[in-house]
Amino acid sequence: MNFRELGKTGVNISEISLGCWTMGGLNWVNGVPNGWANVDEKEISNAINYAIDMGVNHFDNADVYGNGRAERMLARILGNKTNDMIIATKIGWFPGTAEYVYHPTHIRHQCEQSLINLKRDYIDLYYFHHGDFGENYKYLDAAIEEMYKLKAEGKIRFIGQSAYKHEDFVHIVPKLKPDALQSWAHAMDYKFIADETPTRKLLDEYKMSFIAFSPLAQGLLLDKYNKENPPQFEPGDFRLNSPKFAKDNLGAIEPKVNEIKKHFGSSVEDLARAAQQFLLKFDVVGAVIPGFRNLNQVKVNLAAIDKPLTDDEFNLVKKIFSN
Repeated sequence: MNFRELGKTGVNISEISLGCWTMGGLNWVNGVPNGWANVDEKEISNAINYAIDMGVNHFDNADVYGNGRAERMLARILGNKTNDMIIATKIGWFPGTAEYVYHPTHIRHQCEQSLINLKRDYIDLYYFHHGDFGENYKYLDAAIEEMYKLKAEGKIRFIGQSAYKHEDFVHIVPKLKPDALQSWAHAMDYKFIADETPTRKLLDEYKMSFIAFSPLAQGLLLDKYNKENPPQFEPGDFRLNSPKFAKDNLGAIEPKVNEIKKHFGSSVEDLARAAQQFLLKFDVVGAVIPGFRNLNQVKVNLAAIDKPLTDDEFNLVKKIFSN
């Protein structure tokens, strides 16, 4: 396993780490589905223990993943190994009874609850889960102040910011000065790490790491779905009715994935390698955090750990998905 430094922290994380969203299972927040199909904890345990044996030391979680379920499951599985791991979690999508999700009191409450769920004395990397701090960023300054109080108290070690727009990163980063940014990145859309984009400039200027979720585009880059038989999802699964999994989009992606297969190989391991190692060619990427449901999926993800892309292979992937 290869490792990269998390920003300027001196802490090294595994290039291929694991995202824990699926572990929360089917879920709703205020009536809105935000989960995945339920998982089997024994299968998840086998997968996590295999990953640790292969060198994975970084797990990315959030309070909203199953509304605490994923944090508690991770703690049960890690047991006495937990303090050897770099554990990230987030605050931002579970509002509870707070006036606003980034109200300082709610931030503190959720941090304390995550510590209980994770059975830890501190959180290694604590993220704001999105960039919406209210109208005109009303709650931003107080939220930042509370985050730094938690750090001063030793409840968190490092600060992260997740967001989905360049504008939010541009507004928040100079005030928050986080150690890491997180958002999606995959071969079809890597706008946050592409050269000369606003977020990439911030990553370079502040010496932050970018943690890339959805590196496999939720399985779309693995030739997993058939346009003639689009997948069906249960209520509580955020993918239900998503246009990403509709026939037209699957049809548009198919020829590009076929081109990848022609050059890189047709196995799911070959496709996972092309997708993940494409992102790891960017020096600002600290880790990719693919999700997983079972041991086989983790084995597929980790099959790429010692197979970086050549410059020619990287440029080929970029060209295939350039449109």
